[in-house]
Amino acid sequence: MNTSTRKQNKKSSIRLADIAKETGYSLATVSKALNGRADVSEDTRQAINAALNKYGYSRKATVGKNQQLIEIVFQDFDNVWALEVMRGTIREAKLHALSVITTEGGSRKHPDSSWIDNMLRRQTAGAILVFSNLTRIEQNKLRSRGIPFVLFDPFGDPEPTTLSVQADNWTGGVSATRHLLALGHTRIGIITGPGEMMCSKARHDGYTSALAEQGIEADPELITEGDFTTPGGYAQAISLLQQPNRPTAIFAGNDLQAMGVYEAARQLNLRVPEDLSIVGFDDVQTAAFLGPALTTVKQPLQDMARTAVRMLVEAMKEGDVLQPHVIMPTSLIVRGSTSEPHAANRAKQRR
Repeated sequence: MNTSTRKQNKKSSIRLADIAKETGYSLATVSKALNGRADVSEDTRQAINAALNKYGYSRKATVGKNQQLIEIVFQDFDNVWALEVMRGTIREAKLHALSVITTEGGSRKHPDSSWIDNMLRRQTAGAILVFSNLTRIEQNKLRSRGIPFVLFDPFGDPEPTTLSVQADNWTGGVSATRHLLALGHTRIGIITGPGEMMCSKARHDGYTSALAEQGIEADPELITEGDFTTPGGYAQAISLLQQPNRPTAIFAGNDLQAMGVYEAARQLNLRVPEDLSIVGFDDVQTAAFLGPALTTVKQPLQDMARTAVRMLVEAMKEGDVLQPHVIMPTSLIVRGSTSEPHAANRAKQRR
């Protein structure tokens, strides 16, 4: 028997009782820590995890028959944005002989708590979480079972040890606003996404930075918070466009909100782009087929999803990922929804 075989046999023979003896904790406490239970202190959990790692306790064995199954968790799956993410996920998963299961539930900030327990029962090999943050307890549950996860467009600022992939939202916000400024617009409204979301903040910061470059102070009356939905974009656009000195252009925080702006402009008898220029964010499939076609910031959703799958595969095989945080570039796609403001609108902007 060679040395590597002896070491492997030693690892496979390690029991939780041995870990309990090594650490001085009860078998029940070791089991709780392994399963990410909430009633175990962080210090205790770290000590037990260190012993598990020291003796090579194999957690990947819990993945079992579903080791070729990954899970992607959406807040909801009722829009084209989610479809683009799903397309990229499935296409990349096929290349690695992986199957994909989709779960819907919870809020933008946090998936429904029942999902994680259901996932553990399914013994999924890895997970992609869209617009989410996990609590420390939930992270420990997944890590204790050897299940890697990637935050896709994370809700907040991810921890250094958490895998994540996102777009360069700040640069996207800058390029959208610079485009409108270059056309001659100075009263530029913005409909952000939810204010607590990291991507919303970054796009808004890009907008204010581009204005500042031209010596323009952001006007609070032109800034409104949306919810990344088409009805929300419509409602916020109606509010902006009914002001006495309305904006001549609107930067919508995503394409779904931009669609709502189109409808608001139609109901108020404003022509796009003659009376109102509109810029979106994402470049979902339908953006090019609006009338007129939407100028937007392309967020490489399918490429981001494919990257998230590759990160999972790397984590499943190697344990560590070479680049745990990936920020992918955005680009401005100019179409028919933006133009120079008409003379009457330029006069209003100077007032």
